[in-house]
Amino acid sequence: MNEREAYIALNMMEDVGPVGVRALVALLGAPQAIFDVEQERLLAADGIGRAAAEKIIDQRRRICPADELKRAAGLGTAIVTPADGDYPKNLAQIHDPPLALYVRGKLLAADQRAIGIVGSRHTTIYGRETAESLAYQLAHAGFTVVSGLARGIDTAAHRGALKAGGRTIAVLGGGIDCIYPPENKPLAEEISASGAVLSEFPIGRQPDKTTFPIRNRIISGLSMGVVVVEAGLTSGALITAHQALEQGRCVFAVPGRVDSPSSKGVHMLIKNGARLVENVDDILQEFEFLIPRPNLVKPAASGGKDFFPPLDDDEKQIVKCLEEGEKNSDEVIRATGIGASRFGAVLLGLEMKRVVRLQPGRMIHLVRETACRE
Repeated sequence: MNEREAYIALNMMEDVGPVGVRALVALLGAPQAIFDVEQERLLAADGIGRAAAEKIIDQRRRICPADELKRAAGLGTAIVTPADGDYPKNLAQIHDPPLALYVRGKLLAADQRAIGIVGSRHTTIYGRETAESLAYQLAHAGFTVVSGLARGIDTAAHRGALKAGGRTIAVLGGGIDCIYPPENKPLAEEISASGAVLSEFPIGRQPDKTTFPIRNRIISGLSMGVVVVEAGLTSGALITAHQALEQGRCVFAVPGRVDSPSSKGVHMLIKNGARLVENVDDILQEFEFLIPRPNLVKPAASGGKDFFPPLDDDEKQIVKCLEEGEKNSDEVIRATGIGASRFGAVLLGLEMKRVVRLQPGRMIHLVRETACRE
């Protein structure tokens, strides 16, 4: 078994995710080594308990990557792994990159210039037209538009990019042969002809309520930034926005009617610091924030003092804690005394203000090395 086949087989295993595999590869040196060592050796990897090790031992006897490759070829699908040169660079940088991507169409180096557009399945005419217009303009400007092929905003975003003659990538919440919703099968065919339809799930995996949140990290991971167009307070698009922030991506939000439930989520994002989008220029102008900048910002008006956005008391506590150095979420919660339920909301606000950044391993890094001012 070679490296590619090992990644494909590991991706087919139940209860063995990218983070666990990364720990095993760090210990053993290569993914194929996971198929040769004894159980006790697997237990030496960080985060691999006895149940997980037994699961790996049991499944590695039964899984055949060669058969999966044949099935994929029969569907006109390529399988791309971290061992391949065309594995997306943006995606390789996230905390838990997929072990395998089933791809219909082609992934290009130019797809590094990608913007995700996501939102509610239950949309207004305003939301659909806005998503389609933004996607059209972004694609016309040379950006790849990434979305999830769902009803509503996702569908509008894909169609807008296609109308512009540009590239779009659809990330599925099930296997590459399990298009959902079924009425979007023709749209998936159209996307694969000029862009790509992809999934990390093995062939035959039906979409369900657990798979969509998993796939959302791929939408944000492929993208330089994510635009949310219409989302209620329980919308899956907010999960994508949170994951984008965890991955160091920028979050944009399109405002809607103040009396519309489908605007509540995007308005919450804006209140917490997401960039308000009225037109495509608001997205393009933000790319200066996607380029690494010096830690210190010293406007002339500040008299040489470090600039810091206004913070509430809980935010100040977190910043003071992080001035000692980066810490994981549990350490910050213990040090500040902020309740776990409140902590998530405070951290989201700090991320959107670009004060902190969540790193792999749930480590929190202070972006601007500056004292917290009263």
